[in-house]
Amino acid sequence: MKVNLEKQENNLFKLSIEIDADVAAQEYNKACRKTGENINIPGFRKGKAPRSMIEKHVGVGRIQQKVLDALLPNIFADLISEHQFDLATEPVVENYNFELGKPVTVTARLEIKPEVNLVNHKGQVIEVPEFKHSDDVIEKELKLLSEKFATLEPIVGRPAEVTDIVIIDFTGTVNGEPIKGGAGKNQQLDLSNSHFIKGFAEQTVGKSIGEEFTINVTFPEDYQDKVLSGKPAEFKIKINEIKKKITPEVNDELAQKVGPFQTLDDLKADMAKYLEKARENENKIRTEKAVLEKVVDSAKVDIPDSMVNREAKTLLEEIQARFKSQGISWDQVLEQQGHENTWNSLREEAAKRVRTSLVLSAVAKTENIQLTEEDFLEKVRELARTYNSDEKAIYEQMAQNPALAQGLSQQIMSQKIINYLLENNEVKYIEDTLAKV
Repeated sequence: MKVNLEKQENNLFKLSIEIDADVAAQEYNKACRKTGENINIPGFRKGKAPRSMIEKHVGVGRIQQKVLDALLPNIFADLISEHQFDLATEPVVENYNFELGKPVTVTARLEIKPEVNLVNHKGQVIEVPEFKHSDDVIEKELKLLSEKFATLEPIVGRPAEVTDIVIIDFTGTVNGEPIKGGAGKNQQLDLSNSHFIKGFAEQTVGKSIGEEFTINVTFPEDYQDKVLSGKPAEFKIKINEIKKKITPEVNDELAQKVGPFQTLDDLKADMAKYLEKARENENKIRTEKAVLEKVVDSAKVDIPDSMVNREAKTLLEEIQARFKSQGISWDQVLEQQGHENTWNSLREEAAKRVRTSLVLSAVAKTENIQLTEEDFLEKVRELARTYNSDEKAIYEQMAQNPALAQGLSQQIMSQKIINYLLENNEVKYIEDTLAKV
């Protein structure tokens, strides 16, 4: 067998393979026998049909493909091991010439990952805006909690006030044409906390039950439906009901409604514990994000478009599947956002993903960070505790779907690398000025 490797542009290699004629013939006969054992050919028992009949029944090309499927993986594996290639994707067979009695020639393309030059991936001082709760956070949370237990009291004899909730019918038009999805009956509108277009709720304040009126608003420039963004619109509205929100007093009685608490102080103490844990978790997320971004941004690597495009296609499939599960039309999304804008956004996110993956792999290689069996076992035990399951059930799921095990391994490895970066860089918490703004 002869193998010739030729470096091409970027990170591509052309691989020319010549498989000896006798080796190819031996594998071909073996493939014929195995194929014959698994098919029914009229007039012959399984495995007893001559080669010519098997070839006629399934086609020579299919048998040749079986031969290549049997031989090429080992050839590729030996070559990758010899040159210590880190492949960006599986080798691609571009063409082959297979004629029995002659050497089989195969041309394949290899794409390897680009080299990453780590710059200051450890020993850095990284500033992280520290998350802190406001001094009155518990009072704010108690207020929100009391609103969850609020009741609505019908109001008659006065116009709607800014703190009321109204039940309305409405129809909207732009340039005299009805807005798609821009009409509703008996819709609830919280005048103090409206998610409608700016100006909609404000112009409804002061109106009375049974009153019909028209308001004018303008869709924001960044509105999700590009057909409507920035357009002036007219809405005809009728008030059907006005309701006043009655929130219970924040006291021991409210605490007892919320959960297993006897007094308001018991509830406050539980909230304080929860909020402290939330603060710690938020700062953990911020720290990991800041350290990872610093290391990734400081690394030097040229990412080929082919890697970005592949990742963008994977992202596209993920998003399409998510929208489909939510009953959202992908064609409608493209219509609103535009094909080019959507693809550019996907490529931008894909480039970040690929860059991060390459840098993390480089850190693992440089620092000899490896996934151990104990790492995997501990993660499975953690999942079992989290989901109140048993480890055996988790292993059975992974046996049925190997992609789960692969995804879990990648997750564990990524966290090990991030933990290494956290341990080998100094984090300095600074005031979160954006939070104040």
